[in-house]
Amino acid sequence: MPFSNQTFDDPLLNFATVLIAGIIGGELFARIRLPKVTGWIATGILLRQLQLPGMQTESGVNELDNFLPYMHFVLGFIAFTVGATLYFSSLRNAEKRVGAVLLGELLITPVVVGAILFFIGPLLPGGELMTRNPAILLAAIAIAGAPGTTVLVIQEARARGILTRTLLAAIGLIDMVAVAVFVFVAAFLGGDVSWLMALQEVAIQFGATFLIGLFCAVIAIFLTRTIVSPAFLGPTMVAIVLAAWGLASGFGASGGILACTFAGIAVTNLRHDLVRSCEAYLQSIGGVLFAAFFTFAGMRLDFGLVPQALALVLLYFFARLIAKVLSAYTSMTLSGGTKNVRKYLGIALLPHGGVAVGLILLVSSDSSFDPEVKGIVTTVGLAALAINQLLGPSATRLSILRSGEDHNDRPRLLDFLQEQRISVGLVGDSKEDVIRSLADQLYSTSTIQLSQDDFVRQVLERDAEETTCVGRGLMIPHAILDEGAEIRGVLGLSSKGLDLGAPDGRLVHAVLLLATPALERNRHLEVIAAFATAIVKDMNLVEQLYHARSPAHAYDVLHADDQAELNYFLEDAADRAGLREEELSKLEKANERELNT
Repeated sequence: MPFSNQTFDDPLLNFATVLIAGIIGGELFARIRLPKVTGWIATGILLRQLQLPGMQTESGVNELDNFLPYMHFVLGFIAFTVGATLYFSSLRNAEKRVGAVLLGELLITPVVVGAILFFIGPLLPGGELMTRNPAILLAAIAIAGAPGTTVLVIQEARARGILTRTLLAAIGLIDMVAVAVFVFVAAFLGGDVSWLMALQEVAIQFGATFLIGLFCAVIAIFLTRTIVSPAFLGPTMVAIVLAAWGLASGFGASGGILACTFAGIAVTNLRHDLVRSCEAYLQSIGGVLFAAFFTFAGMRLDFGLVPQALALVLLYFFARLIAKVLSAYTSMTLSGGTKNVRKYLGIALLPHGGVAVGLILLVSSDSSFDPEVKGIVTTVGLAALAINQLLGPSATRLSILRSGEDHNDRPRLLDFLQEQRISVGLVGDSKEDVIRSLADQLYSTSTIQLSQDDFVRQVLERDAEETTCVGRGLMIPHAILDEGAEIRGVLGLSSKGLDLGAPDGRLVHAVLLLATPALERNRHLEVIAAFATAIVKDMNLVEQLYHARSPAHAYDVLHADDQAELNYFLEDAADRAGLREEELSKLEKANERELNT
């Protein structure tokens, strides 16, 4: 066929252009130590100005809609993976913080944003249209976050810690809160309905998308257990994401996001390994998915809207920032969050993304609203979103850096002691009571083939043979198992102390219960040596750990940067081998006696 100008309109060529441009933009931003996602979005904004063939956005034509199926798939995949982070057994000890965050987003964020827009907005240039309805709608939209952007920044920063864990657990649910509030206020303001009917509208949308997500998850689990081979677990999960979005498409973009989120929640709690298969399958092409998605997202943002209502746009941006910080600080204070979480969670929640765009578009297409209301919501909402998309990722990255949780994903000695495996307020009248209590926590947060009763029996027999109280308030009961590939354990803390008959006569404040595979005996010895040495040498650590106010505080104590001697990166283990040679030698002799029995 002869070469024609229509070649430049080919969707595949356009996709390739956007992808290459996005990759280059991301790499350039990374070189100046900014998140790649910011570079992708900025590149998209630049491409929009170029108005390339096949990607026109002017004169009432938006050829970017040709790529909506791709955008919806990536949004659905993001929603699915965010939902999959809500693995209930791993959220032990975090429920109070997550619940407080959601309550703050439901009550504080929209009230603060709505009040600022309603009372201050009309006083600004061009603010005469900022009446009750647009102020309330924008306040509801302000709740929404950007799970995809947030997850990407966390991955790029290689973050791990209490702030990161709280952020990951909350961001998907925050979008659910945003959709619920928006559906309620839109039904209440857009038609002559009572607040009760508006609540029914919310219940219908959430109920329908929950059933769709659950149905798709059950189908996926059935197929993988009966027909699909392990090699096709990943493709099957991709199909489930597509199906969930497609079945919920009648509710708009918000319905698709909700259905995929519910599907992720259902799959991860019914069969957790399937989520890992889906993530592993798409990991190799994750760069393609995200680079193109966020570049396209940037192309849909129009900075030309900013000058039209600059004062209102800035007011909305700062109102949302104030609301997020106030909401997060209040909720974390009331729920007993650690200092870092209180200080930085609000800034980390600044990104504003896909759900917000979908909600703004729903307003613009809703005939029940006056044109003036639709115009001000669309203009202010999208313009503020454009600013937020550029600054939000950097705000999240800054919060991670300031909290000290960046580059913490390297394996550490005590990685098995995550927050859900730590408890405070430990009680018990005897060693058996304490060990059985901790065994309940161990088995509820870990998968161990040996029955719990047999495990407890082995631990008690080991302690009866030679006490596991190592002195100075520390006890480390344990058992060596034939199964498993990694060490598992739980830590119980008692501020008052327990009389467990320690040889030194002291009360026991910390009980570390270990279940160690035979192949991990060396690490088992390193853990015992590290704890024993730290307890003897660092009284500040002892005071903070023994009297930790919550599992999150204890986690911060154990995983703090200044505890490298106790909880070091495993890649540094060889350098520290000489430091503990004497301690390990003594403990190894004791371990040999144990194995011989």
